Amino acid sequence: MWVKKNMTIYQTYILAFIVENKPGVLYKISNMFRRRSFNIESLTVGPTENEDFARMTITVKGNENMMEQLTKQTNKLMEVIKVTVLNKKNTVMREIALIKIFTVDSKTRSDIIQYVDIFRGHIIDVSPESLIVEMTGESNKIDAFIELSRPFGIKELARTGVTALKRGIGENKK
Repeated sequence: MWVKKNMTIYQTYILAFIVENKPGVLYKISNMFRRRSFNIESLTVGPTENEDFARMTITVKGNENMMEQLTKQTNKLMEVIKVTVLNKKNTVMREIALIKIFTVDSKTRSDIIQYVDIFRGHIIDVSPESLIVEMTGESNKIDAFIELSRPFGIKELARTGVTALKRGIGENKK
């Protein structure tokens, strides 16, 4: 996605970090983004296959020069093992959303269930007045489902942010 701001063209970048899995690392990285006036669009953090390391996936809008500066600066942090700007064409990306939607009558409930099936989502909770839907996929799929659901009334919404891995074996061959 491209955004034009002050005659500079920004696009969304996905940065993958391998960092030491210890307290304070997220603070140091997010603070570095703040000091350079970068807005983090989404952030996910979790352990890797090695318990000593964590994987952070951060999406941010910027241009090529900004990303180069950002990767150089984050690579200087002691706790950062590796930073990669992921190429969207060679990356598997997913996000999860939980969406609580009002269901005032059986017709509304039926319509929502039909949309959930079309989008390959899952209904994970049912109450007399609402459904909670789990939607997994690329961000644009989740955005489309949310927009389709808005007329019914979204009571609550929680999104994980993008998590991503480079396709294939790549540099870490075994």
